[in-house]
Amino acid sequence: MGYGRKHAELYDVVFADRGKDWAAEASSVAEQVRRRNPGASSLLDVACGTGMHLAAFAGHFAHVEGVEPAADMAELAEKRVPGLVVHRQDMRELAAGRQFDVVTCMFFAVTYMPTPDDLAVAVGAMAAHLAPGGVLVVEPWWFEDRFLDGYVGGHLVKEDGRVISRVTHSVREGDRVRLTIRFVVADADGIDEFTEVEVVSLFTEADYRRAFDLAGVTAEHLPQWGAGTGLFVAQRPR
Repeated sequence: MGYGRKHAELYDVVFADRGKDWAAEASSVAEQVRRRNPGASSLLDVACGTGMHLAAFAGHFAHVEGVEPAADMAELAEKRVPGLVVHRQDMRELAAGRQFDVVTCMFFAVTYMPTPDDLAVAVGAMAAHLAPGGVLVVEPWWFEDRFLDGYVGGHLVKEDGRVISRVTHSVREGDRVRLTIRFVVADADGIDEFTEVEVVSLFTEADYRRAFDLAGVTAEHLPQWGAGTGLFVAQRPR
């Protein structure tokens, strides 16, 4: 998995410039939660990254915590949200020590699970942290029938004194995708270039539904949510 220090420090800058709106997404998720659990007051964000969603969730829920295995990302999240507790844990080994009214796993982070069985273990661990009536929100990636093999992407950020180029190439390898990300950063000190490689899984809708079923929660898929990858929203029985 990528997300070293250089990548972590550029992550939010690039995605914000691409139009990602963490606050709007958090508000939309909170709305889905309130429909199912109006009194929800605590939230655990699994694979919280740099804490952009968590900072927004803190405006909707009285108590928030995060889970992030990448140390550089977790440190940025802790700086962003004063007093935030971030558990440095793999989502399959989640042990936050308490239950929450809401557990989220956003921005297709769950696809870092290598197999459908690992997906089921991770979803089960998240569901186990739900209080009765709690809501589990999981944002998937593209299902395999919608993935474009060999897809290339690029974005250029120009800000005061700095230019950031991010170019990506995605290649399917069986049921997984190798995503190569290349950065070029130019500023007054010169030009820096580095590459990171991430590998994610192409889970089917059936894989997700199996994971929710094994976890004992009933899930609804909202296909039009976000950029078109959709959102799964599940609830633990009261």
